[in-house]
Amino acid sequence: MSRSYYIAGNWKMHNTRAQSAELAQALVTELKDGKHKYLVAPTFSSIETVSAIVEGTNIRLGAQNCAAEEQGAHTGEVSVLQLKDLGVQTIILGHSERRHTYKEDDVLINKKVKLALKHGFEVILCIGELLEEREAGKVEEVCERQTVKGLEGVDASDLGNVVIAYEPVWAIGTGKTATPEDAEVVHAFVRKVIACLYGDNAASKMIIQYGGSVKADNAAQLMAMENIDGALVGGASLKVDTFVPIAKFKS
Repeated sequence: MSRSYYIAGNWKMHNTRAQSAELAQALVTELKDGKHKYLVAPTFSSIETVSAIVEGTNIRLGAQNCAAEEQGAHTGEVSVLQLKDLGVQTIILGHSERRHTYKEDDVLINKKVKLALKHGFEVILCIGELLEEREAGKVEEVCERQTVKGLEGVDASDLGNVVIAYEPVWAIGTGKTATPEDAEVVHAFVRKVIACLYGDNAASKMIIQYGGSVKADNAAQLMAMENIDGALVGGASLKVDTFVPIAKFKS
């Protein structure tokens, strides 16, 4: 397997610019000898601040969302052109909070995915089921739909810039975590979906992260699974002493 581990921190709606700068600077120092691929995604207001700190380091700069249009009369939105101007390399799209709190559907998310890829961004496409969907036995149905519809119209030549993040919604910020075995089943299934869409070779190269209450004490067990290639970390990414042990887990 030639896939590399990819650990991303989603800071969500936390931190002033000063707090973001302090955290980013500490991570640059702590992760400079890290063996994996890393990313931090600050809130929009802190992106420029963090960009100056991580530029030229082994930490990629991410954004947590983007508009579905390049520019225009879209009050309150942030465009791919503006994100590129700030040095953003990766955009997280389809996060469960965008899907369920802000009612973004598969069609809108797909539009954003294609726009971001068109402008050369790496995309982390988030998928995952609600607790009631899991209890109804619909995990595979939901994950397949979100993957297929999220990637609709995406050319195989762009797949190198696509990462999938499986995040069971019931495990985000709840302290509940899918067991490594539970997560592995879904990751393996999603890889089969990619294989059906783009072929076995593309599927074998696809990085599929796990997101959902990842902590220092479960990171290594999750990463030990054959089809889990990293983590999209929420709450634990906001402090150096909780994120660094995840980022530097030993496989």
